[in-house]
Amino acid sequence: MDHPWLAWLLAPLATTLIAGLKGAFGGGFALLGIPLLALAMDPVEAGAMLAPLFLAMDVAAFRYWKPGTWSKPDLKVLLPGLAMGVVIGTAIVALLPRDGVALAMAVVTLGFAAKYFVGQGEVAPRPRNAARGVLAGTASGITTMLAHSGGPPLAMYLLPLQLPKAVYAGTTSIYFTVANLLKVGPWLMAAPPTPGTWLLMGACLPFVWLGVWGGWTLHQRLDQKRLYWWCHILLVATGLKLLWDGLAG
Repeated sequence: MDHPWLAWLLAPLATTLIAGLKGAFGGGFALLGIPLLALAMDPVEAGAMLAPLFLAMDVAAFRYWKPGTWSKPDLKVLLPGLAMGVVIGTAIVALLPRDGVALAMAVVTLGFAAKYFVGQGEVAPRPRNAARGVLAGTASGITTMLAHSGGPPLAMYLLPLQLPKAVYAGTTSIYFTVANLLKVGPWLMAAPPTPGTWLLMGACLPFVWLGVWGGWTLHQRLDQKRLYWWCHILLVATGLKLLWDGLAG
């Protein structure tokens, strides 16, 4: 084993947390789990180790978020933007400082969440807009490559549509399934896994299924208003983490 014992302790915890968020909210908040692994591993290596596990989470989530829960009109505009964003993010990863990207996303994310809480937990409805959807998908693709955080731009587009909670989670889930398929190659090339890393991934697989099931069980118990409240709490947590990353460089 070429990883310290702390990595073997933290990897299942991070996997369970990220898988739980996938089961409850459809995904997009992997940033909240990666710092746990970064305590014991290089952050890039941690991201590469988790990339195949993200795909396993996507497979597990198909049991709950079936095609009937996907908002296809929104995916038609979001996914082309996502593909463009991943390409742009991959191309500029060596050109733009990641702390600058993190700071910019933190300001936008915290501002969006603050608007919700100032409005006493009400999301102002907004109709679909193709240009806004492509822009959100592109921003999500870029930030998921540069700052491991594609969730906030997607949430900022989907939440004002006031979709039923299952449709929101299902659309988010399939969206990040596509994102993870696009990202897994670049991540594995950035930090090719060692035999010990593959063993660590294998040890985390049971926690994938446990986390997704636990998250879905939580989703079933939350009413729509409470689910959206938790989505905004997660946006605040993500925004604060991005702010910390940006300020710390």
